[in-house]
Amino acid sequence: MSSTQASTPPETVKPEQISGIRTLSGFWLWVPRLATVALTLFTLDYLFNLQLINIITQVESQFFYTVVALMLPLVFLLWPMHRFSTLDRVPWYDALLFVAAAGICGFFVFNAEQILDRGWEYAAPRYAVVMSFLFWITVVEAVRRAGGLPIAIIVGLASLYPIFADVMPGPIQGFPSSPEQTAIYLTMSREGIMGIPLQAFANLVIGFLLFGVALQQTGGGKFFINLAFALLGHVRGGPAKVAVFSSGLMGSMSGSVITNVMTTGVMSIPAMRRVGFSRSYAAGVEACASTGGVLMPPVMGATAFIMAAFLNIPYGTIAMAAVVPSVLYFLGLFIQIDAYAAKHNLKGLPAVELPSIKQTLKEGWYFIFVFALLIWLLFFLRREATAPFFATALLLIINQILPYQRWGWQEVKNFFSASGKLFAELIAILAGVGLLVGALSVTGLSGTIANDLIFLAGGNTLVLLMMGALTSFILGIGMTVTAAYIFLAVALAPALINGGGMDPLAVHLFILYWGMLSFITPPVALGAFAAATVAGARAMETGLQAMRLGSVIYFIPFLFVLNPALIFQGSWDEVVVVITQALFGVLLIAGAMQGYLLGIGNLSANRLLEWPIRLALIAGGMLLAIPGGGPVPLTNLELSLISAALIIPALALAWLAIKRQRPDPAAA
Repeated sequence: MSSTQASTPPETVKPEQISGIRTLSGFWLWVPRLATVALTLFTLDYLFNLQLINIITQVESQFFYTVVALMLPLVFLLWPMHRFSTLDRVPWYDALLFVAAAGICGFFVFNAEQILDRGWEYAAPRYAVVMSFLFWITVVEAVRRAGGLPIAIIVGLASLYPIFADVMPGPIQGFPSSPEQTAIYLTMSREGIMGIPLQAFANLVIGFLLFGVALQQTGGGKFFINLAFALLGHVRGGPAKVAVFSSGLMGSMSGSVITNVMTTGVMSIPAMRRVGFSRSYAAGVEACASTGGVLMPPVMGATAFIMAAFLNIPYGTIAMAAVVPSVLYFLGLFIQIDAYAAKHNLKGLPAVELPSIKQTLKEGWYFIFVFALLIWLLFFLRREATAPFFATALLLIINQILPYQRWGWQEVKNFFSASGKLFAELIAILAGVGLLVGALSVTGLSGTIANDLIFLAGGNTLVLLMMGALTSFILGIGMTVTAAYIFLAVALAPALINGGGMDPLAVHLFILYWGMLSFITPPVALGAFAAATVAGARAMETGLQAMRLGSVIYFIPFLFVLNPALIFQGSWDEVVVVITQALFGVLLIAGAMQGYLLGIGNLSANRLLEWPIRLALIAGGMLLAIPGGGPVPLTNLELSLISAALIIPALALAWLAIKRQRPDPAAA
């Protein structure tokens, strides 16, 4: 496989076919581009305090309204009204809605200073109240288009809740507000649409999204896929390991599971099929790898930046905390793939078909250099807001100097078009979630719901965690991960932190991880179903394979929330012990899940003993990885002794069974 071959995906399924985004042309094609250029300039002026565009960036709330005004109307151009609408042109009613949305948002930009100075969020003129109702309706419709009907229903009903809060059943009863008061609070206060989620987007997320798009458009995706093929394509089960490696790196660019699948999957899935992996298994590997990629530092999905704003800590702290959990997840996936390949004797690709490591690094060394710069700025200089802009500038300068991926005018246009789509989708969802958070805030429910959850759990921390996991998963099905996280960060996190006495960072990561699980867990499993589309596999079968392959991720959140030492929240000796135990636990669980253990061999050598051995290793691995003490009724030593009592006999039986199966050399 030459370098060119490795990076040219077959024309099978495009992301637009899954997302349903409209293809713009003519005048309309320029609208997202120009809006994105304007947003980029305003953001640079605001974050670097250049004071060149004071008309917009002098008042913070005016800048936030401008971000919404530039991006929210684009939703009506890019996402059709319903699934039967045309995808190749903008109908008159969507053009009208675009203009109306721009006008409504523009009103708030123009009046941002008055909203602040005259306290309109508490008492606004009649015309401002009318505009608030229109803004409210516009946001709900934008959420429906960009995020889907389930999240629009949740957001719409939740935003109406303050009007009927006093007639609700006891646990969810709150202080009522009139429709007018609700409308102005949701649209003008710093707790509604302009709340923490949107502030985090304006302050942090814009730069990282631009960096991710620039990385893809300059050939970063091609480089990482080629690098993965060059390093791992020839080893046992090589193409599947390529999927894990490249998706982990790609996740740092796109921040989207579906984009990850569509970018790396079109190369890795056919290669996996070539060496003998089934369609559903290949698609399951890609879905799991792409899901984990979004959780991989240094650049995680947009949700991690919103988490930094909620916790009021540097983003670098969150990225550092996510290192060990993401390594454990990818290690578990890698071990399972290797075990499956060993058990079924699946080889790698011939070396002559793989790209040259020397040529790959020669053409793409600067991607690694730019990543190193970004890490230095994030973790050592703590420049979260401006780091991605410096990294993007350096990337584009080097890209234009070198001859390999040099941009022309068309690439510049594509860059702003792709960025505009990302921005519009996220702004719609964040504005919608702002309505939800504002409704909880104005009624006082966000303060009381935590106490109600603690009461329901009977004060039991483990029950609270199980409730949290289940709620995160269910909301992750109906809402985007970002929306589900924000809702639970307001409603559930305080209960776990205050009622369970848990580490705040661990709790917020716990919610994020369990929200992500809906991408690989049937019946929804969007990531798995997208991969199944690429592979031509059955959707539900792929979902079940992904669930099995990603099994480690189901209990990793419990490990770090029960003992935050796993996310570097503790003394170094405790951190080392906990990480070591977790590593060995994951190795045992991953090997047992596939029926092949490194250093031992095929666990199905004796059919009668196969499942007792595998179940003992899975149970023993879990007990070894789970930290003792605290909410867990057993100490660390007791858990280790029980795990040893399960693991040692199981390993001995497996070794004896394999030894008996091998032919005696003397007899031969």
